[in-house]
Amino acid sequence: MSDPILLGLSGSLRKGATNRMLMREAARLFGPSTFVEADLHLPLYDGDDEDARGIPEAVQRLADQIARADAVIISTPEYNKGPSGVLKNALDWVSRTEGKPWMDKPVAVMSAAAGRAGGERAQMILRAFMVPFRTRILQGPEVHVADSSNQFDAHGRLVSEQYEKTLRILMQKLRAEAGF
Repeated sequence: MSDPILLGLSGSLRKGATNRMLMREAARLFGPSTFVEADLHLPLYDGDDEDARGIPEAVQRLADQIARADAVIISTPEYNKGPSGVLKNALDWVSRTEGKPWMDKPVAVMSAAAGRAGGERAQMILRAFMVPFRTRILQGPEVHVADSSNQFDAHGRLVSEQYEKTLRILMQKLRAEAGF
């Protein structure tokens, strides 16, 4: 059996974002896999542009990556008590593609944020955003990394044993849900 394909989506575009670090830590703890980081640098969704030009190549590439993945991890920041516009825009665009790439896909969500709730509200809203896609979203354990700028070392590894333990359990469950 070959290694599973694990796709990671970070709701933050910053290279040094704590959600990007959390996504990469999740991939490390998932174990052997072909890990692919999605590129969410997409144009803003505009129905007129879609009518005139069709689905942008970058959006179709993302939809194809989702369809090919054995499992998906999504790490979202919390901006103004919700997920980032970058992440919502990507979900909106993918919903316009053919083939229902999210259907029945094992998905784990997580969040890292500056606040003491660690992005809990953003994650709750993200879970609601995923309902129409009919994924197999894991219900837990929930990973909400609070005070996120102080939770990673210089190599992007979690410093808290508790956060790492919880993330490891979530990744074990995702791996099992994906059949590996």
